[in-house]
Amino acid sequence: MAKKILMLVGDYAEDYETMVPFQALQMVGHTVDAVCPDKKAGDACATAIHDFEGDQTYTEKRGHNFTLNATFAEIDPAVYDALVIPGGRAPEYLRLNERVLEIVRHFAQADKPIAAVCHGAQLLAAAGVLEGKTCSAYPACAPEVKLAGGTYAEIPVDQAHTDGNLVTAPAWPAHPAWLAQFLAVLGTRIVH
Repeated sequence: MAKKILMLVGDYAEDYETMVPFQALQMVGHTVDAVCPDKKAGDACATAIHDFEGDQTYTEKRGHNFTLNATFAEIDPAVYDALVIPGGRAPEYLRLNERVLEIVRHFAQADKPIAAVCHGAQLLAAAGVLEGKTCSAYPACAPEVKLAGGTYAEIPVDQAHTDGNLVTAPAWPAHPAWLAQFLAVLGTRIVH
């Protein structure tokens, strides 16, 4: 059964962590509404491409413009079955928006599936929904996970972790594992 999924996006969300799940979830039949505070359907968010090139942290380059297909001010989280939180620098900004935090809390309190990757854990921590949960994230977010009462899952960058309805991963190299685990939590079956 197709699900209706909400994706929280902001300027400088990681390009791959936004585009790939947005397209992949639609490809398997789900409806995905991508929104950003203070923006409406048809507006664009600038994305960033983060890469791992041997430095102590990732490097950043300008990505694509990602066109939103829904209006933030008009969404009702109650009509959605699941939530996707891409990483990048967007969560750092989005976590300052109380309405965004209320939306994240809605999904957690209703025990609806949540998929977060990379810095998406910053939104989970700021919303106060990590207490007693184990999640992965970009390693620099581990202190925030722990301070929010969660347990940080230190896993390879190409792996994902599921705790109940929460599916998390360290970064975009985990897309195959992260999306597969999220689809399992959603109850999506792909038959070959």
